[in-house]
Amino acid sequence: MRTTQQLSITLPTDMANAVKAKVKTGEYATESEVIRDGLRALQARDRAIENWLHTQVSSAFDALKADPSRAVSAAQIRARLGAEHAKVR
Repeated sequence: MRTTQQLSITLPTDMANAVKAKVKTGEYATESEVIRDGLRALQARDRAIENWLHTQVSSAFDALKADPSRAVSAAQIRARLGAEHAKVR
């Protein structure tokens, strides 16, 4: 059974040129390898985001839900950002 599938894709010219340049410099043997590596990087990023959501964001939400007094209002955030912005000036 075949473990690959041939696809036809259309890329913007600058992306297509970037793919071709990777092959031309010898960094990759084929254009398909460039695309596969890019998709692996995308999958890794997606896994990292999912992990972050499940570990840090959900635990922060649970903590806030358990103790709503930990919440920061929009007005407080604006004031903090304004103060930080004033320091930079």
